[in-house]
Amino acid sequence: MLNVVFSHSYYYKFDLKQWNNKTPYPPLGTLYAASYLRQNGYSVGVFDANLLDDPKTIEPYLKKHTPTTFVLYDDGFNYLTKMCLTTMREAAFQMIKIAKKQHCKVVVCSSDSTDHYEKYLDVGADFVIQGEGEITLKELLDTLEKHEDTSEIKGLIFKHEEEIINNPKRSVLRDLDILPLPAWDLIDINAYKDIWKSGGNEFTLNIATTRGCPFKCNWCAKPIYGNRYNSHSPEYITKHIKYLSETYGVNRFWMCDDIFGLKPNWVQNFNLELKKEKLSISYYIQSRVDLLLKEDTIDALEESGLKEVWVGAESGSQKILDAMDKETTVEQIYEATQLLKAKNVRVAFFIQFGYLGETKADI
Repeated sequence: MLNVVFSHSYYYKFDLKQWNNKTPYPPLGTLYAASYLRQNGYSVGVFDANLLDDPKTIEPYLKKHTPTTFVLYDDGFNYLTKMCLTTMREAAFQMIKIAKKQHCKVVVCSSDSTDHYEKYLDVGADFVIQGEGEITLKELLDTLEKHEDTSEIKGLIFKHEEEIINNPKRSVLRDLDILPLPAWDLIDINAYKDIWKSGGNEFTLNIATTRGCPFKCNWCAKPIYGNRYNSHSPEYITKHIKYLSETYGVNRFWMCDDIFGLKPNWVQNFNLELKKEKLSISYYIQSRVDLLLKEDTIDALEESGLKEVWVGAESGSQKILDAMDKETTVEQIYEATQLLKAKNVRVAFFIQFGYLGETKADI
């Protein structure tokens, strides 16, 4: 018997383009939450839906392990889960109903449930956690275990006599290093490796070095972390990489942060830590051109193993960049691109078309 079963509602097979890419990533956010609860004395399991066909497949797992609590905890680090496809929401609803039939308390934490909590409560969820979830979830489960009142727990939304109670939000976690490494052992890494291999791709795992983004591009939704930005230490991330390299033979990584290396000197110190541990890796990131141009950032990135940068270029029109409150210039896009390519780092652009007020000339 398990105290808590975690799952999530992202099914790669429901997103045909992503499934055909044959580059699936494990649910990192889910694994962090599971690891945190396990560290605090709970017996936990993870039902990883990523590679499965149907939400109904969770039923025998719940019957076997008879958890008291079912937690639908989506991976907030994977940008795909932030773009709630209707099929994923329907899968979540189906899993909630199955868990309720097994007499589980149901807790949901995701971008979509943060924005549309009433829909999740209406289909049977007992609690929705707004925003970042680990601390709130532990406090909730501790309180439920003691049969105490949950009404004062920050970050929690629930129904009381058909009225939706929306508690004050919880402050985001500032010291990320207090979190244990994700519970990678609770999923089947080899199943992911097989899919990457079938597509002829070098196996890659996802790592988050930060949470949040302090910039205010006016088209961006930030349901989990808002405008806060907090960072793991370079030592923590190096320890994480060393563990994954030694345990699973992985040396290529997607740093899935919204913005990698924003904290001053973080990239430079990360490079030093990798050298200290004699770790040779390759990785790719998402970043902003103005950050890449600071001091010796590009040099340190290339030296530490950077192979590819996805840049939030958004537009080649300064008028549109200004309208977006992007706080970058077209000139910076060109300059950062040229410097990266000179270091043999591949550059990819995120580009938006059809922004309000945009003309064909802007495009």
